[in-house]
Amino acid sequence: MSALPDPPSSDPPPPDRVSIRFEPDGARPKEVRVPGGATLFDAASWNGIAVDSTCGGHGTCKKCRMRVVEGDVPVSRLDPRAFSPDELRAGWRLACRARAEQDLRVEVPPLVTRPKAATVGVGRQVILRPAVQKRCVTLPEPTLSDQRTDLERLRDALPDLELRVGLPAVRDLARVLRPADGGAADFTVTAVVVDDVLVDVEPGDTTERLFGIAFDLGTTTVVATLLDLATGTPVAVASLLNPQQPYGADVITRISATMMDPDSLGRLTALAHEGLDQLVGEVCADGGVERREVYEIALAGNATMVHLALGIPPEPLGVAPFVMASRSFDDLVAADLGVVAHPRARAYVFPALGAYVGGDIVAGALASGMDRDRRIRLFIDIGTNCEILLAAGDRLLATAAPAGPAFEGAAIRCGMRAAPGAVEGVKISDEDVLLQVIGDVAPVGLAGSGLVDAVAAMVGAGLVDASGRLVAADSPGVPPGLAARLRLVGQERVFVLAARGAESGAELGEDPADWLYLSQRDIRELQFAKAAIATGWMLLLEEQGLTAADVAQVLLAGSFGSYLSPSSAVRIGLVPEVALLRIVSAGNVAGEGAKMALLSLRERAAAQALLEEVHYVELSDRPDFNDRFVDRLAFPV
Repeated sequence: MSALPDPPSSDPPPPDRVSIRFEPDGARPKEVRVPGGATLFDAASWNGIAVDSTCGGHGTCKKCRMRVVEGDVPVSRLDPRAFSPDELRAGWRLACRARAEQDLRVEVPPLVTRPKAATVGVGRQVILRPAVQKRCVTLPEPTLSDQRTDLERLRDALPDLELRVGLPAVRDLARVLRPADGGAADFTVTAVVVDDVLVDVEPGDTTERLFGIAFDLGTTTVVATLLDLATGTPVAVASLLNPQQPYGADVITRISATMMDPDSLGRLTALAHEGLDQLVGEVCADGGVERREVYEIALAGNATMVHLALGIPPEPLGVAPFVMASRSFDDLVAADLGVVAHPRARAYVFPALGAYVGGDIVAGALASGMDRDRRIRLFIDIGTNCEILLAAGDRLLATAAPAGPAFEGAAIRCGMRAAPGAVEGVKISDEDVLLQVIGDVAPVGLAGSGLVDAVAAMVGAGLVDASGRLVAADSPGVPPGLAARLRLVGQERVFVLAARGAESGAELGEDPADWLYLSQRDIRELQFAKAAIATGWMLLLEEQGLTAADVAQVLLAGSFGSYLSPSSAVRIGLVPEVALLRIVSAGNVAGEGAKMALLSLRERAAAQALLEEVHYVELSDRPDFNDRFVDRLAFPV
């Protein structure tokens, strides 16, 4: 017996096309036409309008807030979870759930495009020997008795170089020696060589103008550093939010986007190129350098970011057995990554250890000298995917732990990226809560470091027990000043840190929409994240017959690690319980590794050698992982 069809809807079908006037905060309005029934999220993304989102439009992060000021969009079932009744009446909607079925005018809140990011990190001094070199030579002028070709003359003037020369370089040589404008021939030229490739021939002596750009292509943040390759010194640095953010805060969400929509790969690749090239323009402008004076770029990124930037389908990275298209990529040029530099600028991309221990970790291991120290050291890069390296004597072990997006502010009710207005530090006394806010402005959200600090302080104050349960306001021992902050949002218990957007000491009020708070669910999200990471480093230690007490140093890598309080990390069990002086914020070591690769061929070879030296441990293969994960959920008492 076949099922009866659904009864026909009484609602009229949406029109074929509707007009939407987007009014981004601080930017020029943009009017677009889209198919009727499209979501505001899709309409904005299709037309290059930045939308704050970390879940890729799946309705879970509740960040894609827009306000409908003209026209009508019904309230979706998720909107009441994101907005107060007053906000709903004012037209606030989640863009990923708001369907445009008539002409609309929509306000778009500002997007944080410059998150607080670590642009430098722990590194080592290197012997300056870049792949790029300039050699100024004066060629003998041809005569009837010396009819060697232009290229032969150049090769003979550089007898120590075995040059590979393409047609564009031969054209450059002929043009430079005999100017097309009829000027006098000048046989003093500068050969620009990258590895063994002649990429250009420039008139006169230009040996002092020699530049490269090192990129850390992160899932959340992209950092670029312009380097003077003649001296080894940094010239300019810039960072921005990864333009791929609307497709999700983590690599799995972005991989899923390419699986659900074949066109997404092209858009994600274009966005990666757009971000990289924007940074090139910024650092070149800041450093007073012409784009064509950039002869090589180096890039460190996780496997998914590299695949997307190169236009390689990432789907195999997201499903078992997690296979990469390639560990390394040879003979790349900057244009392959969308970078406009010298027309034949080369590109070096760090090799990856595995699908979830990518080139950014190889770069970080290189910069921090993980293979050069006999001490027991842990390298932990905390993010949505946490990569962990253990250096144990002459062995290097690596693994990846699925921490989730809590540290990036996603999945946290009042979470946000590290930007002005984000709480990055929390202290709790018997009667008060003290907040450290980025930019010294009124608090509007909670950054990842603030989340860890807040929960650690609440555990210390007895507001959260070892199991992670938020206590009731009338529990014994809770000071009155803190008990007043233990409230309910619906049926969920929360702890109110401050009045959102208000000066310190402001009254909290009675409307939850005005509170900056931590919920019971937020605490559970942090527990899951820290348990995954702690399970990872504990299993690596056990592989070597070691315990946490044997660890001599813990390196916290990445932007999040730069601002995380070591005492709070120990207090919640995120890192081993070692002396605080042994916990080092390593900063942007991926970016430091990329700089080293530009400055030294020896270091580039060392990065390649790490592929053979590191033993990868797959956690998802371990039958005891789930049990060990559950053991690490509790907070240390």
